[in-house]
Amino acid sequence: MLSPTIEDALNEQLNAEAYSGYLYLSMVAYFESIGLKGFAKWMGAQTREEFFHANKFYNYIIERSGRVSLKTIDAPPNQWESPLAAFAAAYEHERKVTGLINDLVGLAREEKDHASEIFLQWFVTEQVEEEASVEEVIQKLKLAGPQGAGLFMLDNELSQRVISPLVAAAMTGIPAPAA
Repeated sequence: MLSPTIEDALNEQLNAEAYSGYLYLSMVAYFESIGLKGFAKWMGAQTREEFFHANKFYNYIIERSGRVSLKTIDAPPNQWESPLAAFAAAYEHERKVTGLINDLVGLAREEKDHASEIFLQWFVTEQVEEEASVEEVIQKLKLAGPQGAGLFMLDNELSQRVISPLVAAAMTGIPAPAA
């Protein structure tokens, strides 16, 4: 059974993960609106991952005999000045989520909730991948420049993205292959 403090914190994180999905869905719409379908597909995969994360928190709270408390999801931004600005916002958002996860791990340790600490380790690992994948796109965007052939080549590359192996494995129960 979850302590009230851990239950509240997990519900807050569930909400934060749902907001992440909502934010990235807004980015999908932005990229669609400027004709970058590959960028939109990349963010679509990110959207699905974030809603999967929210669902993991939901199921964990239930599994530990807790009470899920859904909260209002704030409206995300819907416009960025450039693809680079959108990905920079995504990177800052992922860094914020990493901080939230780290705070949850600290709280679980403080409360001596070993089961929650173990559950949260999956998210610690996932956040390393999340930040790295967004940062990789940022570096490529900087190299490609704000317009022209480089941007369209990157759009084509991003259209090939699939859900991360860690998330795919969790969705199917099959262990992720080593990188």
